[in-house]
Amino acid sequence: MPVRVCLICLFLLSPLAIAEQTPDPSELIRAAMDHWRGVTSYSEMTMTVHRSDWQRRMSMQAWTKGDKTSLVRVTEPKRDAGNGTLIKDQNMWTYSPKVNRILKVPSSMMSQSWMGSDFSNKDISKSTDIIDQYDHRLIATELKDDHYFYTIESIPHEEAAVVWGKEVIVIRDDFVMIRQEFWDQDEVLVKHMNTLEVVSMGGRAIAKRMHMNKVETPDEWTEMSVDQIEFNIELSDSLFTLSNLRNPRQ
Repeated sequence: MPVRVCLICLFLLSPLAIAEQTPDPSELIRAAMDHWRGVTSYSEMTMTVHRSDWQRRMSMQAWTKGDKTSLVRVTEPKRDAGNGTLIKDQNMWTYSPKVNRILKVPSSMMSQSWMGSDFSNKDISKSTDIIDQYDHRLIATELKDDHYFYTIESIPHEEAAVVWGKEVIVIRDDFVMIRQEFWDQDEVLVKHMNTLEVVSMGGRAIAKRMHMNKVETPDEWTEMSVDQIEFNIELSDSLFTLSNLRNPRQ
């Protein structure tokens, strides 16, 4: 059965039916990613970076199209406005208006911090690499607060260009990602993302507030809050170009 047909069937099932049928973990991962990105999406978000001696807040806009295309642009504060990140397939570019330069980000830098936050370049782009570069195993199912929660262990393929030894993801039965853990090659938990608030927005349940922090610095964290989101809207391919990254037309 084609993957898209499987996903449609998965969305039509009730939470109880999903639990009784022991859902395929790969389909759950894909459904969660599709749920978060939609066919296309536009969102406005606020990111708060907290450190022991300072805190700063940024506002941004983000567009996604399909599985592999994303554009993120900072709108506030004024000193950071215009900074942007474009991802198409496996390629990533950043733009800084201060130096008026577009830089191609090597794959080795995809897991580096985005704008000094605890979210990586790959996190901020809503990357879907985990769908096809990892093997997935359902390791736990829990019923809590009238929802089923599925815990999935994801191990990267040997040839996958990723830094993590594994990821552990908790997905709720409405396909909201509740928790994501990032483990290194030595089976040590490095950082984790937790959803702090789930709301109905854009016609579906979404993670409104997400909190990311590293294990070794628990008092330092980054929180991402979704202020507005729309799904399945018309977006031109010209939006996702280097020209538009440098000179925004939308």
